[in-house]
Parts: sequence; structure tokens; C-alpha cells
Amino acid sequence: MTADPSSRTLSLGTGLRYHVLEWGAADPALDHTVVLLHGFLDFAWTWEETVAAGLAGRFHVVAPDMRGHGDSDRVGAGGYYHFMDYLADLDEVIAQTARARLSLVGHSMGGSVAAYWAGGFPARVARLALLEGTGPPESSETAPERVASWIAGWRHARGRAPRRYADVAAAAAQLRRNDPLLGEALSLRLAERGTAPTGGDAGGRVFKHDPVHVTTGPYAFRLATAEEFWRRVTCPVLLVDGGESFFRHEPAEAERRHACFADRRHVVLPGAGHMMQRHQPAALARLLAEFLAREPI
Repeated sequence: MTADPSSRTLSLGTGLRYHVLEWGAADPALDHTVVLLHGFLDFAWTWEETVAAGLAGRFHVVAPDMRGHGDSDRVGAGGYYHFMDYLADLDEVIAQTARARLSLVGHSMGGSVAAYWAGGFPARVARLALLEGTGPPESSETAPERVASWIAGWRHARGRAPRRYADVAAAAAQLRRNDPLLGEALSLRLAERGTAPTGGDAGGRVFKHDPVHVTTGPYAFRLATAEEFWRRVTCPVLLVDGGESFFRHEPAEAERRHACFADRRHVVLPGAGHMMQRHQPAALARLLAEFLAREPI
């Protein structure tokens, strides 16, 4: 096992404090920074085994908890998690941590954030890896219907206490129910890192993410908007799907989205579901390390 990551808090220009894990912080010779962006209701520690299996010692690796996840700040009363706010946060994380060369790796929601930033600042990114990160299916809801759902969900989430688990083992069991491919040992580590004591006489633990995340946002994913960003990406792009994932797009839809990237390679990772960094960390690490280390033609 490689050295544990350092942990620190960044004060962002967006007004939030971001918790980040960092591998290679003390080694200035590692001048290729790889920023790993987790997905929805996940957090930075999801990458621990993947980094240990092949990225640590080769790259300067930075993995933030995105706003309202893990140990990063929540937006607070009256705020909401509008998608483009993640890009402003990422821009600040990059400004404070990136070295001479920058690559982005994003899983699921984090893939969307990474791809949008790479499209907004194409000259800054050397490599982009999207792990089932080309967005969800488009919604059939009308804008008024979605806004009504958003307001109702927001009110409900703010008005109820988060679900409490008796202990770390109970929280880990919940992770495995949501992800049958997740092993017990890793689920326990993630539950320990990803939950906090409830405090008071009741005891128990709650997951750290802001409950508002589980509400429907007011703005639906629009493929035409995503395509505008994707077509501006100029660096090589690695697109990875889990061989056992239920979140993969149908082949025709996947090809439509992948075709927006001029320089792309698509790989299906055997034995992995959507949370591939937890299911096949060693195989994913080998794939990412080879891609990230490849010199440009």
C-alpha cells in the first residue's frame, strides 16, 4: 500500500471551504496534476484504492469533496446545488493545486463537471477521462413541472432529519444494498469516512452529504448544451463504461455522445458496475495510468 494521502482544506473564491485529498503534495518532481472528481452522493475517499493501485508516485493527484459532499461545506440555508456552481469550485481547486500539466478524471456527475470545464478551458487540459460521465438521459419533464418538483422536494428535504444508522457497520450495509458489487471491507472504510456521529442521546451515524442533493434540480440536463462543451475539448479523451453497469447508455446514444470528442477512445471495463473505481480499482488504475502517461503525438 502506498503512503496515505494528505488532507487539507482550501478556501475557495466561491465562498466555500473544500476538503481535498492529495497524493504527492511533498514531491515537486511530480509536475503532472490529475484531479479526480467523484459522482453524485460520493466523496473523495472513493478514489483511495484506485490511486494506491497505480497513480500514486507517478502523478500529483488531487481529489476534492465537491460542495455538499464529504467534508466540504454545504451551501447553507437558502442555497441550492446548481450544476454550474461545481465548475466555479473546480476552477478554484485547479488554480490552487495544479502544477505544470493538468488532467481531469471524472466519474458520473464528476465526469460532466470535468468535461464542461475541459470544454470551457480546452488549452488547459492535457488528458480527460470520463467514467460513465457523459450525462444522464434527457428528461421528458417540462420546465414548469420540474420547477414544481424542485420546490416540493426542497421543502421536504429541509423539513426532515437525515436517516440515522446505528453504527458504521449498519451504514456500510446500506452502501452494499445500493451497490451489490461493493466488497465488505471497502464498504466499512467508506462508511467510516463518509458518515459522522449524530450527536445527542440518540447516537448513531448519518451520511455527510447534504440531504438536499437527493431532490430534483430545477434545470434538466440538456444534451445540446453538453455537446457545445464536448465539441470544444481538444485533448485526448478516454471514455470508460462498466461492463456490468446499469447506467450505460444504449450503443446508439453512447456513440452520439462520444462522437462529440474529436480524439477519443472507448473502453468497457469487465467486472465493474457504475462505481467502477470501487469494483475494479487495480484494472482502472492501470487503464488510467497508461492513458495519462502517454505522450502527445
